[in-house]
Amino acid sequence: MSAKELVLNAVAAIFTSFNPEAAEQLLAPGYIQHNPMVPTGAAPIIGFIPALKESGVTMEVHRVIAEGDMVVLHSTFGNAQAFGGETLVAFDVFRVEDGKVAEHWDNLQPPAAPNASGRTLTDGTTEITDLDKTAENKALVQGFVTDVLYGKAPEKITSYVSTETYLQHNPNIGDGLEALGGMIQHLAETGQALAYTSTPIVVAEGNFVFAASEGSLGETPMAFFDLFRVEDGKIVEHWDTVSPIPAEMAHENGKF
Repeated sequence: MSAKELVLNAVAAIFTSFNPEAAEQLLAPGYIQHNPMVPTGAAPIIGFIPALKESGVTMEVHRVIAEGDMVVLHSTFGNAQAFGGETLVAFDVFRVEDGKVAEHWDNLQPPAAPNASGRTLTDGTTEITDLDKTAENKALVQGFVTDVLYGKAPEKITSYVSTETYLQHNPNIGDGLEALGGMIQHLAETGQALAYTSTPIVVAEGNFVFAASEGSLGETPMAFFDLFRVEDGKIVEHWDTVSPIPAEMAHENGKF
């Protein structure tokens, strides 16, 4: 069973068939949890399954990308009051070890109205292509994160992002480089400067590259989970979820 298949089976056991026995077979007993609200270990997840079934929670998976032992799901949860909202859009990241799901990170935010370009948090391209370009696409996005998002060489943005096509799914920004630059400038001018400081997780498969970063918005510690689509050597589409990092968590593993 591939890492992707293993994770999808585990997620189905928890959120679709609500099968504790199946989940127990797929989760490592020492499952490391980074969701701030959930205690670490497999037992809390397995014990939570009957309540999830009772709540009527639903999960729609929009995108799945995998590289090595890492798998990323881009999903929408419905009836998700157990997670803090009626509907929540999520990036879930899983690490597989010895045939079990061993570690989990996530970032959730409520859906928003379509942005200025009519795009939502989850619509857009889903097909994985260019598997032979995974390494170069990953390097491109890592360069973009370092030079542009970390602010080390922001003038290089057109080396990374297409000047012709940049489809934006962030609810607060429209398509194109001009809209992106305008939003960053607006945040800085209103005392809500956007800062990326570290990116501990990068997962790439073909034309899709995912990056999970820690940073801040103004004075608030934030988690930025970004998904990029690359075409012909340039970033052409972007999705994200953004959420504050709480000071207190149900474990000592941290958000990352």
